[in-house]
Amino acid sequence: MSNHPASNRLSAIRDVMKEKKVDSLLISSQDNRRYLSGFAGSAGYLFITQQDAVLATDFRYVEQAGRQAPAYRVVRIASGLDWFTDLLAEAKVKDLGFEADDMTVATHQRLTQKLKETHGAGDTVTMAPLTGVADEIRTVKDAEELKLLQRAIDISDRAMDQVAPTIEPGVTEVEVAWRLERAMREMGAEGPSFDTIVGSGPNGALPHHRAGERPIQRGEPIVIDMGAKYQGYCSDLTRTITIGSHDDTFRKVYDIVLGAQLTAMSLVKPGIPGAEADGYARKVIEEAGYGENFGHSLGHGVGLAIHEYPGVGPTSQGILKEGMVFTIEPGIYLSGWGGVRIEDVVLLGKNGAKTLSKAKKSGKLKA
Repeated sequence: MSNHPASNRLSAIRDVMKEKKVDSLLISSQDNRRYLSGFAGSAGYLFITQQDAVLATDFRYVEQAGRQAPAYRVVRIASGLDWFTDLLAEAKVKDLGFEADDMTVATHQRLTQKLKETHGAGDTVTMAPLTGVADEIRTVKDAEELKLLQRAIDISDRAMDQVAPTIEPGVTEVEVAWRLERAMREMGAEGPSFDTIVGSGPNGALPHHRAGERPIQRGEPIVIDMGAKYQGYCSDLTRTITIGSHDDTFRKVYDIVLGAQLTAMSLVKPGIPGAEADGYARKVIEEAGYGENFGHSLGHGVGLAIHEYPGVGPTSQGILKEGMVFTIEPGIYLSGWGGVRIEDVVLLGKNGAKTLSKAKKSGKLKA
């Protein structure tokens, strides 16, 4: 059990609990539940004290929980909230931390009402709202996470390189998206890590355009943003391509975006705030005269969630650390023409960023 990743993560979250001055913690977030325990089911709670770790889930997942979360004692949830008050009484809880950025108002009301109904327990147990309770821990990836992330990244890389050469004029955006998603599944992905974006021509000016029925045309920019999910971990990859000859605008804009990305990749290092990393790429784009056309952040953390800490944007003050994994994805978007975005996932090492994405990055697809 000591070799299970959950053991180290439990120690880390218990340190957070001491810092927050709570003697128990209720985890409701699915991503945090999986990260801290290894349990991949869709329902349940973690109840953690300095002496105990409980995974409370319903009949559907009890056996699965026992297999996936060996560092936890599994408690079966029946109807009602007796399991909740029983755990509090057993642990003699005084301060219960909960995830205020995940728990719904309705669930909070049910729990507090149950406390009031249970022999005055509401007078002795304080519910303490906490935010970002596991975010800092999750930003630095351990060896097991890096292995799973790299597998997800490899799948999306291979799918991109396999499907891109099959794109012909007249094929619709949604057909390209389906080919990519099918390829990722055939390569072992659980599915896409988000809805695949294929923005052709003017649609590429919409950074999160949803693939539609528009036929792709020769020579226009095609922005493809995709990702695979593997054992819960996500990848995120963007390439911008054209079929056949392209106009001068495409080559100019593509080279600026690529230059901005490579600049950021070469300069980012541990110890700087996310805003400084964003600024490396933003300066290149601003000096080329397209500052107003780069309206989103340079990147974001990737892990069990497709968007997680650290933030890598113009207002991100969190400090980048060795072992963090995040995207670097500058873009330029011109209304009526289209857009160019290039995105790779990087691992921040002691001496700088290592690019984990390997999909081809040439811009032009074929003659």
